[in-house]
Amino acid sequence: MNMDGEMSESMAELIGARVKPEDVAELRQNVTGPVLEPGAEGYAAECATYNLNCVLKPAVVVGAANAEDVVAAVRFARRFELPVAVKSSAHQMVSSAEGWLLITTQRMKGISVNSEERTVRAEAGVRWSEVLPRAGEHGLAPVSGSAPEVGVIGYTLGGGQSPLLGRTYGYAADHVRGLEVVTADGELRRITPEGDPDLYWALLGGKGNFGVVTAIEFEVFPVTRFYGGGIYFRGNDLDRVLTAWRMWLPTVGDDMTSSIAVQRLPDLPALPEPLRGEFVVHLRIGYLGTATAGEQLLAPLRQAAPALLDLVGEKPVTSIGDIHLDPVDPMPYFDRCVCLTDFSEETAQALVELTGAKSNCTLTTVEIRALGGAFDREPPFPNSVPSKGLPYVVFAFAVGTLDRAEELETDLGRVVDGLAPWVAERNMVNFLSPNEATDTDGVRAVYGKERYDRLAAVKRHHDPNNVFRHNHNITPA
Repeated sequence: MNMDGEMSESMAELIGARVKPEDVAELRQNVTGPVLEPGAEGYAAECATYNLNCVLKPAVVVGAANAEDVVAAVRFARRFELPVAVKSSAHQMVSSAEGWLLITTQRMKGISVNSEERTVRAEAGVRWSEVLPRAGEHGLAPVSGSAPEVGVIGYTLGGGQSPLLGRTYGYAADHVRGLEVVTADGELRRITPEGDPDLYWALLGGKGNFGVVTAIEFEVFPVTRFYGGGIYFRGNDLDRVLTAWRMWLPTVGDDMTSSIAVQRLPDLPALPEPLRGEFVVHLRIGYLGTATAGEQLLAPLRQAAPALLDLVGEKPVTSIGDIHLDPVDPMPYFDRCVCLTDFSEETAQALVELTGAKSNCTLTTVEIRALGGAFDREPPFPNSVPSKGLPYVVFAFAVGTLDRAEELETDLGRVVDGLAPWVAERNMVNFLSPNEATDTDGVRAVYGKERYDRLAAVKRHHDPNNVFRHNHNITPA
């Protein structure tokens, strides 16, 4: 397709041979939500993504309003042998889906809270920013991520690593009671660990490879507040802050989750004056203990260097987004992720050399998160999340348009390659870049051979034609 959203002649011929206008008209009559083709009003908005460098170009878009719409869309795709892509909040798209059928789920907004069972049921279009206040009304909190505008289901299918509840409760995937899924045969199923343990295991960690999840039921926890937020230091103090943090980590319990980001911030009015256009170190803290205990625990870190801005304090759990202060608006970017087996003095020094004041690093953010605690524990009902047992994850992020792709991907590669002595083969699924997600050998390595082979076997059973491959694709064995 060209920049105006018009389909290329070759693609039009391919799709035209399979799908006639009357076929799309029939689909339109069978669903509640909109059915859009390239050039139609609303098509571009329906296909919009969080990463502006990833432009979706499907042949048909179905704006699902309910599970029945998803069933109709998948059956249509199966009839005409179209691959299926799925989009909710669009924080992680990995290909253009050109010529495919795209299902968007942002209209599916049902949320229900069972305070006695301490569970939430959320439909496919729900974001954490919508769950947090609803659960909070009952004194409960979900294992949500650093960015509240991320979709609940996509986050959970990739594991779901929380900057507040993670080290205490583990991954979000560890607490799923059941999933409602439209599989590649066009059937809507409820999947539970007792009823279908293999598909349950594969869905939670396998990202979107096994069907369209239309709703999910998960546990929530009696948490109403936390002590946390961020402390910003000057970038020139990176060495001192990293050293203090590395020595401090073994002294804290599982109720403390933390990370450090090296940031080169833009000069934007939305940022506080001390941070605009500055090179900074951002310490992120999420602590479930009391504010008094938190003050004592943070003392060694606050003493590491003078703070530019200290935003740590007592907060309601609905303010979990204050820990990372992730950007909300869509932007063009590139990213890379690796997990580390160790964060030694040598590792910290390498990170300083790669991202510090003398590094010539241009990346907007390079963050290292400490995992451990409940992230390493197997849940009562196993899942396929591959990052269990890995103590650290590094996420690197570069803001820029496609014309800067070579430059920014080179900079990302330099940081990732510079950490190679400590890089684990397995990785965190939700942080994989499009390049990493579409590399078959790379995806196999992310999961490890035994886990990947089991996933491939489940894929062969439930999606032998690889209908759902707009993701971190696991090919049918």
